[in-house]
Amino acid sequence: MSNKVKELKAKVLKAQENSDIASMYILQEEALEIFDEDTVSGFYANILDLALENLTNTLESCKSLEMDRVQDFATLRALYEYAMEHYHAKAYKDASALFEVLGGITKDENFSLALSYHKLASQNCISLDDFMSKYADIEETQKNKTFYISCFTNKVQELLNITKMHTEK
Repeated sequence: MSNKVKELKAKVLKAQENSDIASMYILQEEALEIFDEDTVSGFYANILDLALENLTNTLESCKSLEMDRVQDFATLRALYEYAMEHYHAKAYKDASALFEVLGGITKDENFSLALSYHKLASQNCISLDDFMSKYADIEETQKNKTFYISCFTNKVQELLNITKMHTEK
């Protein structure tokens, strides 16, 4: 095993021991360059495990996650990516539930509102591709430099109308 691999493994282990998701994200690029596919997969699994642990602790303590706290921010990012993986895999019910929890666990109004649109789209089994092409404004989201889809087209009103129609039945 090369020195680079040993050094990176030591950094990753230290970050894991400290439950430091933010450091894990910082090490991400290096991990992609150095580790094999299985090790990278385990690396991401560790990030998710830490995020789920933080979510559990937050829920149990009846607190919220704050975007301006580094570890909370990293936790929200990891869980958002996890929810998006479910959404991409067409596990709409699971994705919707995750979006709902994430939107409710923070006081950040922009994040909560954005995730409410994610939730509505996944609840209504709108594919991720359709969500991205019809409802999300990717260009504006990139300008905002958010880790989540934060800007939407005017068509997002359709999501609200679809939901309203379902609840009126």
